[in-house]
Amino acid sequence: MQLSFVFSFLLLSASFTVGGIIPFGKPAVSQRADVGQKLVFSHFMIGVVSDRTSAAEYDDDMKRAKEYGIDAFALNIGTDNYTDTQLDFAYESAASNDMKVFISFDFNWWNSSSDATAVGQKVAQYANKDAQLKVGEKAFVSSFAGSGLDTATVRAAAGLDLYLIPNFNADQDLSGLDGAMNWIGWQNDGNNKAPSGGNTVTVADGDNAYLNALGEKPYMAPVSPWFFTHFGAEVEYSKNWVFPGDLLWYARWTDILRLAPDYVEIITWNDYGESHYVGPLASKHTDDGGSKWVNDMRVHLITRPHNGWLEMAKPFIAAYKAGETDVGPHIDSDQIVYWYRPTPASTDCDATDTTMEPADNSTGNYFMGRPNGWETLTDSVFIVPLLTAAGTVTVNSGGTVYNIDAPAGASSWSVPMGLGAQAFSLSRDGAEVISATSLKEIKDECVCGIYNFNSYVGTVPEGPSDPLGEDGLTALTTGLKTACEAAPSLPATPPATVAPTATGTATAGPTAA
Repeated sequence: MQLSFVFSFLLLSASFTVGGIIPFGKPAVSQRADVGQKLVFSHFMIGVVSDRTSAAEYDDDMKRAKEYGIDAFALNIGTDNYTDTQLDFAYESAASNDMKVFISFDFNWWNSSSDATAVGQKVAQYANKDAQLKVGEKAFVSSFAGSGLDTATVRAAAGLDLYLIPNFNADQDLSGLDGAMNWIGWQNDGNNKAPSGGNTVTVADGDNAYLNALGEKPYMAPVSPWFFTHFGAEVEYSKNWVFPGDLLWYARWTDILRLAPDYVEIITWNDYGESHYVGPLASKHTDDGGSKWVNDMRVHLITRPHNGWLEMAKPFIAAYKAGETDVGPHIDSDQIVYWYRPTPASTDCDATDTTMEPADNSTGNYFMGRPNGWETLTDSVFIVPLLTAAGTVTVNSGGTVYNIDAPAGASSWSVPMGLGAQAFSLSRDGAEVISATSLKEIKDECVCGIYNFNSYVGTVPEGPSDPLGEDGLTALTTGLKTACEAAPSLPATPPATVAPTATGTATAGPTAA
């Protein structure tokens, strides 16, 4: 069953209002949480890991997440016949790695009107396992969607104390909940698409809607780096749109430090089909067809094999837990994190793209050609220096050179993307400190014949690679109109940089989403 969120999720624009200043809460790092502790979760799709055969195959995910300050995985489950097997593996691995997990029911598959008893029974099946996240003595439970679920029946069927923080809409009755989660981590038009026609709902609007609706109850805020999905008629879940990404990841973490919500959920660890994964491509998983735009969209990694977006988030997570707004004290080595799309938006792939034919559009999410909302993304290279001291960051994008006076701590910048190699360096007092050239060139061509609006993420210093595994490549060629090998294809060494032909001016990025 395809569990990359297939159907249109419920948006909250009708109830968005402007809220007041939110005070900072108490810092926390304990695994058995007390009420008021700050915790960070990441949404983990069980629906794409049916190929795992042991708890050991979850160990790397658990260790990586824990190292970056993630306290628990929200295990998104449907009603597949492999769900219990994979939940057993995940709970066992989490326990052996001093990590926590909890179930997040996906109401694309569970029914909020008729499955309350089954939901409660499923919670009871796992709530007393060692790895279950608890707040006090209450088992933490969440969801994707599910507004209208009979929470009293869920609690009765579970037969134990629950801490219910589901993804109900902000304008629903929240009285039966312990708190609520907001899923909408991207600026949108209020109707599940990118802003258009003057209709813009910011992520902060969603924060305010939930905070106003919840009063003193806990709020789980979303953080997501990107959104691009491009399924054509080759699958039954055709959908094709983007939300504004660009420097969202940086801006949203800056929001989080100011807002200091009770909980934060990263969307997601491994939803490759919607391009908002922050976990490694090599993490064992099956292919729902998203490999067409995910293959080679991996990171240059530093000496520990972790995702570049997680590298950027690490000091922000630490600052959030400490109740601080300055990430500087949590940066202990110089790094540059960068990301960009692999082609300019003007690249014309109509002749060969997989979405250039009619497909089922019962969800309203299918568009032919470039993804709906593509105009909201800029043709830029995005740079976040994480510096122990101020320095000069130099970017060579296809031969145009940009020199950035970057302060100590974290800052964000963008430069126009140039075709060709992308090179980055940091200098102080005229001496180079770190440098690297990305393996991924920006090209005016349709790789595998498709429009690819996914983002390539890299870091300086660089390190080991992160290729998709065999299971993650099985559907790459399905539906393609051009020949394309189902295998990683990045070169072993970086391409030659383009000799500088011009200089340009970098633009400082936003400080809020």
